[in-house]
Amino acid sequence: MTSARDPEGRRRALLEATVEVVAEVGVARTTHRAIAARAGVPLGATTYYFPTLNDLIAAALDQAGTTWDADLKRWESELRAAQKSVGELAGVLTQLILEYLADQPRARLECELYLAAGHTPELRPLAMRWLLGLRAVLSRLSDPGTGYALATLVDGVFLQAAVTGEAPPADGLQNAIERLFN
Repeated sequence: MTSARDPEGRRRALLEATVEVVAEVGVARTTHRAIAARAGVPLGATTYYFPTLNDLIAAALDQAGTTWDADLKRWESELRAAQKSVGELAGVLTQLILEYLADQPRARLECELYLAAGHTPELRPLAMRWLLGLRAVLSRLSDPGTGYALATLVDGVFLQAAVTGEAPPADGLQNAIERLFN
């Protein structure tokens, strides 16, 4: 249990617990009670630090967005290093996608954010952070049309993996990516 004398520790614990709960049960089934139990804090701490459940979820997803920003920078760096051929570029993007999907809770969290953003306008900027960021990275490696198509493919793969619980076969994914790059 996080100490009452460590307000920043409690706040951090609540944000981390929120990300975990959202990834496990989705935004619609996330409750103050589930978050408090996961964080090991009294139920009242959730509203002490965050006035509403939506505020808590938005803050937790914003914090997760910082990780997504770092991932996008890493993806761009690794993809730029592979720009020798379409095959190499497609291979690196395939590996990055499969690496991302290996962390199922995190992949589900992104899908949950997309779905929640459709119902909660306050969450749309957070969802757009990854969506537009990925599109920009991939457009800088090709052109805007190809970047858009590749980002749409990646998001579709993420959604399918969230539904099926399985990543696509690497060879099929790489083939699709190569077709879009050509």
